[in-house]
Amino acid sequence: MISFKEIEKMLESLQLRNDNSLDSEKIRDLIQKKKKNIFLLNQMQCQLNKDSSHGSGKDRKVLKALSNDIKLKKNDLSEIEKELEKLFFNIPNVLKSDVPHGQSSLENIKICVVGQKTYFNFIPKTHEEIGNLLDILDFKKSSEISGPRFVFFKKIGVLLYRALYQYFCDFHISQGDIEIFPPYLVKSNALYGTGQLPKFNKDIFKVVIEDNARELYLIPTAEVPVTNYHLNEIVDVENPIRYCAYSSCFRAEAGASGRDSNGLIRLHQFEKVELVRFCKEEDAEKEFNLMVIRVSKILSNLGLPHRLMFLCTGDTGFSASKTYDLEVWFPSQNKYREVSSCSDFGTFQASRSKIRYRDKYGKKKFVTTLNGSGLPLGRIFAAILENNQTRQGTVNIPMVLQPYMKGIMEIK
Repeated sequence: MISFKEIEKMLESLQLRNDNSLDSEKIRDLIQKKKKNIFLLNQMQCQLNKDSSHGSGKDRKVLKALSNDIKLKKNDLSEIEKELEKLFFNIPNVLKSDVPHGQSSLENIKICVVGQKTYFNFIPKTHEEIGNLLDILDFKKSSEISGPRFVFFKKIGVLLYRALYQYFCDFHISQGDIEIFPPYLVKSNALYGTGQLPKFNKDIFKVVIEDNARELYLIPTAEVPVTNYHLNEIVDVENPIRYCAYSSCFRAEAGASGRDSNGLIRLHQFEKVELVRFCKEEDAEKEFNLMVIRVSKILSNLGLPHRLMFLCTGDTGFSASKTYDLEVWFPSQNKYREVSSCSDFGTFQASRSKIRYRDKYGKKKFVTTLNGSGLPLGRIFAAILENNQTRQGTVNIPMVLQPYMKGIMEIK
């Protein structure tokens, strides 16, 4: 459990997030009860120690009664702590002071625009239409087998999909990242550590292993296993630790009914390369900016017009203290769509997962964690189809991907 002072900051931040889902006064009341119980318990323990060691004339019955009272008080304290911990895991992170105030995505701030929007002298097709015409995507078969929000990649489409993964990882590794390939199933404590549980329980796929009564969860992002790679550890962050991780991701999309029900934008299963950082608080801003710049560089290298958005208080995610979204232009929709979120989590995740470092005085402190999408394969695949389509119905392959495409420069 983090300090009472930090919990109070988190409660104050609820107002900025327009979050009315928690009873702040109940949490504050429990904190006061815990403080009072700790004070009384200490007094009782001191009294017991004094009476036991100095032979104050107290008979055994009195000492036994005091011992029993201490046990009862400890039980009371334990119950308060359990209830407080349950509520604590539902409190979102404290927002950074520079996060713009606002209630929804409509009040996010545009930082910059990179590249010109793609326009055509013909009506652009959707990526789903292009994929079907070129026979590189099959949503019909996947729907028959798995239901909605799944897809089969086929033929040259698979080659392009694999090229994206290879290019993303090669780029991140060339910049000094450590590549890590994580497991896709995790225990619940890993999801509590990064903040997906209990808040987003309905959005996560659970796997129940009946023979030994175990429950595991399919990861919604590689952020979960990679952040927890240092669970309960004291790490050396004299130089920031930087990981990149490719994985499949699984999301129930419980709150997305009717939204993006077609195409690659919102699938139950998709692949993504994730960036995860561990550093000292004083290095966090630099690491955050480096991450954003790198993702923008990849999008530019792919020739994808995009913009950088600073999320407002009402649109910033539960675990994040600050988030920039990178959004790519989709011609068929005539709008930008989010393809990457880069976030600073402060010590929020580290305090839950007990990931610490020693400062120059040897004192243990929680690390700062950051992560960002670097990038999702499906959405970038879709953006390439839409921005690189031709009147003839073909798709030009971005130059940076051509070395991975076995000489193929055009999908036709």
